[in-house]
Amino acid sequence: MEKKIITIYTDGACSGNPGPGGWAAILSYLDKEKVLSGWSSHTTNNRMELIAPLRAFENLNVRDKSLYEIHIFTDSQYLKNGITSWIHGWKRNNWKTSNKQPVKNSDLWKKLDEYSHDLEIRWEWVKGHADNPGNTRADKIAREALLSGQKGEIFEDSLGLSRCDS
Repeated sequence: MEKKIITIYTDGACSGNPGPGGWAAILSYLDKEKVLSGWSSHTTNNRMELIAPLRAFENLNVRDKSLYEIHIFTDSQYLKNGITSWIHGWKRNNWKTSNKQPVKNSDLWKKLDEYSHDLEIRWEWVKGHADNPGNTRADKIAREALLSGQKGEIFEDSLGLSRCDS
């Protein structure tokens, strides 16, 4: 049986590093879409890049995860390489880098690792700001979330996707 494909574009943005930040995730299945975003008053760009797919996973509303393949597109080499390659060594080394330093953002990496066990995920890197429509849109939404947070508003938009498999 062929798996159903859910496409997710994610992005993070930060003004200063650290500083205020925003994130966005666009989940698409067939002709349905869910757009998620949020912000933090004090964070780093890397944390925003990691939070975006976490929030996407938390909002996947599917009955049987084994029926789906998730395609995640990110312009973050940190996210893509971290979750597909570096994480294996971090876990072997008890969440220490090869230099024996604690892994930065290990709280978020551990959560991403948990989700990776339950889902079939294909991580794809796309060049940022290179006319990829999904990435361009995720970047715009993440920046809007960052700016709305700086104004004291919470920006979150959900466009009517109640279940991916409905």
